[in-house]
Amino acid sequence: HFWRSLWRTCHPATADCQSLKGQTAQKRHICLYCAAADYTLLAASRCACVLILSALFCKASCAVNHGLLARLHLQCSTLHAARPSLTHCRMLPSHSNSCCGKLSGGIRALCAAWRLPNLHSCTSRTPAATQQSITITTPDDWHLHVRDGDNMRSVVPYSAAHFARAIIMPNLVPPVTATDMAQAYQQRITAAIPANSLFKPLMTLYLTDNTPPEEVYTAKAAGIVAFKLYPAGATTNSDSGVTNISICLPTLKAMADAGVLLLVHGEVTDSEVDMFDREAIFIDQKLKPLLEQLPDLKVVMEHITTADAAQFVAAAPDTVAASVTPQHMLLNRNALFAKGLRPHNYCLPILKREKHREAVAAAATSGNRKFFLGTDSAPHAVHTKEAACGCAGIFSAPIALPLYATAFEQVIYVGLQ
Repeated sequence: HFWRSLWRTCHPATADCQSLKGQTAQKRHICLYCAAADYTLLAASRCACVLILSALFCKASCAVNHGLLARLHLQCSTLHAARPSLTHCRMLPSHSNSCCGKLSGGIRALCAAWRLPNLHSCTSRTPAATQQSITITTPDDWHLHVRDGDNMRSVVPYSAAHFARAIIMPNLVPPVTATDMAQAYQQRITAAIPANSLFKPLMTLYLTDNTPPEEVYTAKAAGIVAFKLYPAGATTNSDSGVTNISICLPTLKAMADAGVLLLVHGEVTDSEVDMFDREAIFIDQKLKPLLEQLPDLKVVMEHITTADAAQFVAAAPDTVAASVTPQHMLLNRNALFAKGLRPHNYCLPILKREKHREAVAAAATSGNRKFFLGTDSAPHAVHTKEAACGCAGIFSAPIALPLYATAFEQVIYVGLQ
């Protein structure tokens, strides 16, 4: 269903991707990996999976290199959801089979890095005997980066295709620090939403040392849902962030009074603190003292990555919650260094040890309503990721739901052992 939906999003005039099998189509295509445009879709194959891959990537190497192509559900000549799996088609003509084999080899490596189960090869064109489907409420994404300008216009449709609402992060350049800036940004995002979509962006403001308490009430009246606290220098475009929480106490008191959410990037930025310990130290040194001073302040600890954070949020009052990303449910820090540096797995907060991944996944799948979906999908240009000093962030919007499904299935599978 995901692949069909993505196909229709990219090619709304196409009623069914199966109908194009074996045809040559001249359309405008945008490669998900390298952003190449207007390349020719040539799918002279008996297998629909090559057609779909051709529509998404301009060449085989792009599909192999795409750091988030971790969940392909391709069965020969059919796309179905009977059980998440990764297949290698053997029903292709010889000239296409080698390409499919290359794709499969690259995807197998990605699959291993992302800890996906049930890797197998397909040797039959017969669909699964029993097809099952479920209907769920269209989910919301409570942590999303869409950037601005042309980049924003290229990524918003992916979130609009799969989510009803999203909380939009304000760390642009310059940051979105005032209500009128957020309203203008919301208008630009709305203009990029496909015409048939009901997707709604929910706006936030960037908290600084100089944010006045009056801005809180102005923002709430305008429908702004939250302020985002970035410790200065903690992540992408955070240089204008908070240098000392105590400076912001009057504004934070106004937020507690108005019932406006505080979204927290929970890491200290002291250079002497180990990168992998920054979240746990932030909880002890910053967040706990803040909540003691302002017990009514509603706080969301964003993109938690550690057992420390999961335990803290679970034990905290109902005014404290946490968002969880697919990468922190599926990957541990080994994914950064598997046979070389993996820039597309680099994000902040950084991936942690396996015990922390397990704790975050357990919290997210526990049924505790304090833990909810926030993809932290963060697009970057390829040249800024694959660089000597690469940007932090994983662009997961097109496949976030399949990734979460994988994480849930993985937890359930382990629990049944």
